[in-house]
Amino acid sequence: MTQDQVLQIFRDSGALLEGHFILRSGLHSRQFFQCALALQQMPAVEKLGAALAAKVKPLGAVTVVAPAMGGLVIGQEVARQLGVRFIFVEKEEGKLVLRRGFKIAPGENILVVEDVVTKGGRVQETIDIVRANGGNVAGVAMVVDRSNGAVNLGVPQFSLIALQVEAFDPNHLPPDLQQTPAVKPGSK
Repeated sequence: MTQDQVLQIFRDSGALLEGHFILRSGLHSRQFFQCALALQQMPAVEKLGAALAAKVKPLGAVTVVAPAMGGLVIGQEVARQLGVRFIFVEKEEGKLVLRRGFKIAPGENILVVEDVVTKGGRVQETIDIVRANGGNVAGVAMVVDRSNGAVNLGVPQFSLIALQVEAFDPNHLPPDLQQTPAVKPGSK
């Protein structure tokens, strides 16, 4: 699947938004990938999941872990495509944790899957949880790498889209964004 084909899925589903957005990282941007809109259609999920699974299959992961909420749908589909176990981490008191009786065996080969990565904070938290539980992080797979590869998580990284999307510090916005009300679309 080419980057243009993936972008077309986002355009067709209305998941590539234009305007003034506050990202989870706190940065501001003119573009926002609302992956949930693309991932509400199972044929799109299956295509994107198959494309990511094909990229990461050589890693030999036996478990996929995703940070909730964004990574859940695509993480589960990648695990299904690979025929491996799927677990997730979720927020508890503002911090990601492993709950619900999920266990990680010492040395277990684990793939982290996320929908969109800008600065990699949630993915890094997930990596830290896997390692704290004795697991081995084989790599990270994401649908959209908004950093165009600038984020280095210290493990092999795979994406379907790698773009350098402009992101701005809230104290240093360009004039057009200063004039446009900001929206934080994340989970709304």
